[in-house]
Amino acid sequence: MTSFSELGSPSPGSTAWRALLALAVVFILLATTGWTAVKSHRGAPDALSASISAWRHGSLGGRALPDPYGSPRTLGRWLDSLTTAQTDRLVRRYPLAVGNLNGAPVDLRYRANRVALTRARADERKRMHDTRLTPLGRSDAARRMHRYEDLLIAGRQILSFDPSGAGRAAEVFGDLAHANRVSIVVPGVDTDILTFQKTGRPYTATVGMARALYENQRADAPDAKTAVIAWADYTSPAGIGMDAATGKLAAQGAVRLRALVDALPSLSRVSLMCHSYGSVVCGVAARDLPPKVTDIAVAGSPGMRADRVSDLGTGARVWAMRDSGDWIQDIPHLEFGGLGHGADPVASGFGARVLSADGADGHAGYFEPGTTSLDNFARVGIGAVQSVSCGNGDDCTAGLR
Repeated sequence: MTSFSELGSPSPGSTAWRALLALAVVFILLATTGWTAVKSHRGAPDALSASISAWRHGSLGGRALPDPYGSPRTLGRWLDSLTTAQTDRLVRRYPLAVGNLNGAPVDLRYRANRVALTRARADERKRMHDTRLTPLGRSDAARRMHRYEDLLIAGRQILSFDPSGAGRAAEVFGDLAHANRVSIVVPGVDTDILTFQKTGRPYTATVGMARALYENQRADAPDAKTAVIAWADYTSPAGIGMDAATGKLAAQGAVRLRALVDALPSLSRVSLMCHSYGSVVCGVAARDLPPKVTDIAVAGSPGMRADRVSDLGTGARVWAMRDSGDWIQDIPHLEFGGLGHGADPVASGFGARVLSADGADGHAGYFEPGTTSLDNFARVGIGAVQSVSCGNGDDCTAGLR
């Protein structure tokens, strides 16, 4: 791969010079589309790391606790061997660790995250009245406190929660423990604990996307055992800058995505629904995902850090869609010196199965109820792939059984 240091002084007519100009266009276009930087919550301790560290040094019944990053199956068997009193003790002592423990029974994670959210809400309520903070700091504390209150509403199933930094979370719709079809919604830039859900334009936020997808799947296949995960459990780029133009955060997110998939029930079939920069995460993760991942569907993608589907190294079916009004189509799809994310997934040469995105209305509208784009996501998620609507004249169901 060519780096900028290897370019020397490119002549105006050289390929390298044209690539540099194209990358400049990328930043200009993105800067004028309304993607603005969001400042991270500052000053908060890394609460999850502290809880993990306490777990590593902790014990139960005089015996050391197992590796929190060990095999999900090993952790699951160990947790299943405990009494109710013992699991209650773990939840009280290490709520963040247990709530993020791949391999822990989902009901235990939900319970632990309620404890962690309750404590985080109390911390933010104190910060709201802390005169040492600026008015902006107190306002930020109030917003986070209200977000935690929302996440604590009865019936919500919070699979992961981390209040550190800008904050991360994941929520489940449906019965994950018994689902045989699981869809994971992977969102793009500017996703954090405050943007996890939105009152205005709800279907542009991770929670709204996942809820709409779950409801559509239930309407299409009411007897199917399905679950959808709203997965904002990676650090996404804040606004447009170097992080959004490179794969660094996507690589970190891919590690977390693989860990989640590995912890899902072994008999479930998993589909990834990846929007915008989330498709970069899915592209990077693809090579090391287990066979239970049967489908990867991307929408509004800047690229998957691959030139063609075969470069992804996955046996999963790869689907792509883009609305005709999505501004991302104007961005040069290339990768050069680590910048950019590769070929256009809806281009014929890439090799993805191209889906219709009718009704999506731009870059943020793919999960809006009533759209063909959402219907297609839902059908991929429930395995009804022969009934999807193809786009761009593509025979996207060819060879499917």
